[in-house]
Amino acid sequence: MSVDYSLNNPDTLTKYKTSASISHKVLETVSGWCVDGANVLSICQRGDKLLDEEVAKVYKGKKISKGISHPTTVSPSSYITPYTPLSTDAEEAATVLKANEPVKIQLGAQIDGLGTIVCDTILIKADKDDDGEVSGREADLMLATYYANELLLRLMIPPGLMASGTEEEKKKAAAEKRPTATKITQMLETVAKSYECSIVEGTTSWLFERNEIEGKKKIVLLPTDKESRTEGVPEVGDVWGVEMGVSLGSGKTKTIDQRPTLHRRTTITYQLKRPSSRQTLSEIVKKFGNFPFSLRQLDDERAAKVGVVECVRSNVLRQYDICTDKDNAPVARLLTTIALTKNGIIRLGAPPQLDVSKYKTDKKISDEVILKILEQPTARSTGAKGKNKKKKKKPAKKAVDDEEESSSEEE
Repeated sequence: MSVDYSLNNPDTLTKYKTSASISHKVLETVSGWCVDGANVLSICQRGDKLLDEEVAKVYKGKKISKGISHPTTVSPSSYITPYTPLSTDAEEAATVLKANEPVKIQLGAQIDGLGTIVCDTILIKADKDDDGEVSGREADLMLATYYANELLLRLMIPPGLMASGTEEEKKKAAAEKRPTATKITQMLETVAKSYECSIVEGTTSWLFERNEIEGKKKIVLLPTDKESRTEGVPEVGDVWGVEMGVSLGSGKTKTIDQRPTLHRRTTITYQLKRPSSRQTLSEIVKKFGNFPFSLRQLDDERAAKVGVVECVRSNVLRQYDICTDKDNAPVARLLTTIALTKNGIIRLGAPPQLDVSKYKTDKKISDEVILKILEQPTARSTGAKGKNKKKKKKPAKKAVDDEEESSSEEE
């Protein structure tokens, strides 16, 4: 009997929520480890150990796959892509975090192939006990990323889904045209430019499916080539990994000359010639399936570095090149795993709510259309407890209130 893995099956949502709760718990702990002078490799290793421990506590005795959907990665200031150094590369293994830099933490768990991935950006404090205000360009970056992300999440919602009023009004709202990929990018760029920041080119949101984090649909912001154009549109019943990347520089990217350490199995089959390649691939399939992994997670890191070469060359494995901001400017990134339901968005795996009151800047969003969208909720109230309607809300800050409302939708 085949299992229904769509959101129509309550078990599917339960598994997504279970994996998300693990992702959230580990993200919170890992974030606490990220302090001035902390070793990146050590943080990644400890993060993966904690993910494995938490996954082992759920669905005990069940004959289902479970594990890490994305290894713990900690990307320093100008790094855009997830970064996880190897212990066998001495120079990179010595990488430490520096005060005042924005650091991107990404990780995830999966239950029965239903994975959630979350990414948050935190500012490394010179004093770990400092919980005060943030100002200057760091504040601009964090606010631009937060509001651009909130806007993109709202633009993911199909037209008319959150409409209220008469049936005629609802039909009219549903008949509205979706914003094109170009329009979405333009609106997000408007938000970023309000804070004198830039959207990172090639930032991509993907449809998530069972055992697949790069599904048939994607939304690409500022695509760099014809191969990476937006395909498909978000629909009710979808699960997406929604990504936002913002730079204090131009948003242009460059691939740096460092060994790619993050890989993922593709659907391509090929008769590998080297025994070392076949052994490495066999371990990868057994441990990670089609989810991303770091070479440091394999039993023999040195052998893995050799074994993946043929796998990558024959496209059996995809390697994730390490990209940074072209101007080495600081970059912030967020990734939220969402489920699109008839009542709006459920934020399954999401970065913690940003306390915007702590970020001080003289810059602000002035575009009235964007401010109006940011005022819209991301989920419809379903009568859950604690839903207090707030009569007075400030433009562009209501996104904070909406986050609170949508979190009760998830409970």
